[in-house]
Amino acid sequence: MADIVKRNSSNPILSPGDLDPSDENMIIECLLNPGVFEFNGKIWLLVRVAERTKQKEGMITVPVYNDAGKVEVINFDLKDPKLDASDARVINYDSVDYLTTISHLRLLCSDDGIIFREDPEYPSLFGEGEYESYGIEDCRVANIDGNYHLTYTMVSANGVGVGLRTTKNWKNFEKNGMIFSPHNKDCALFSEKINGKFYALHRPSSPELGGNYIWIAESPDGMYWGNHKCIAKTREGKFDSKRLGAGASPIKTDMGWLEIYHGATAENRYCLGAILLDINDPSKVIARSGEPIMEPIAEYEQTGFFGNVVFTNGHTVVGDTVNLYYGASDEFVCLASLSINEILTQLKQDI
Repeated sequence: MADIVKRNSSNPILSPGDLDPSDENMIIECLLNPGVFEFNGKIWLLVRVAERTKQKEGMITVPVYNDAGKVEVINFDLKDPKLDASDARVINYDSVDYLTTISHLRLLCSDDGIIFREDPEYPSLFGEGEYESYGIEDCRVANIDGNYHLTYTMVSANGVGVGLRTTKNWKNFEKNGMIFSPHNKDCALFSEKINGKFYALHRPSSPELGGNYIWIAESPDGMYWGNHKCIAKTREGKFDSKRLGAGASPIKTDMGWLEIYHGATAENRYCLGAILLDINDPSKVIARSGEPIMEPIAEYEQTGFFGNVVFTNGHTVVGDTVNLYYGASDEFVCLASLSINEILTQLKQDI
């Protein structure tokens, strides 16, 4: 299966310069893969906005969120022997890691799905409390019975886990805390219950034994999860040879649940693939693409903050068409479309 998506001629549809920083002390570094949903007749993006602090001479400054969700800036003297600033992304001071950038989630809406704007009535979402002090990232949105479930990555010095917030109106949110403990991310809920149960794809990580694989779990209430099963592993020599993780909520089709996922090589080249799950028991894999359905071949996908990356966790579906919103080179938000039937036709050959 070759790259089968049709890229929108307006790409990138969002760039860092299109938005204002969240705070006067911050600078937007990049925009990343948004969660996507429909609400009040519009298409909405929940964009991950990564920011860094304005630096001071002779210092390195890092941002953290306090319990109220406000940015606090911590200053470190570059000459301090307790400071290890050898990594531009993560520094260490006195045995504690700090991120040099911090992410929040920005709401934008559109009438046509291409031109997006902020609506001041709908606030941005920021990290709050100890387990979100280094920000919140990579949100997936599932509309289950009229209640929007936001699963996202919680980042702190304690590790990386999956958080859950729910809302009906996008102005008031119920915070449900961490539902998958560290190290875990890439959590996508199914958009409907199956045999009375909630289902979720997620990715625990094991650096010493096992790997970065896609798992599935089930829940009676969407809060407490069990019966975890590993359903997709890395494959030597393939586009997903080093790690893989779920994209957005699986798409329900006549052949089963279709999940568009990301896979990466050891060289950190990120592509998209597809996996088909049984309609009644999604822990059973029916088929999986042997080759990527999307590769980083456009210039804006190859060159940016972190090049050779296409990464999605949000889409809309109109008939046979998936409108795929994705992050390109960890800097831009882009749009592409592809045919569900074309994916399924190819997957039949891979069964």
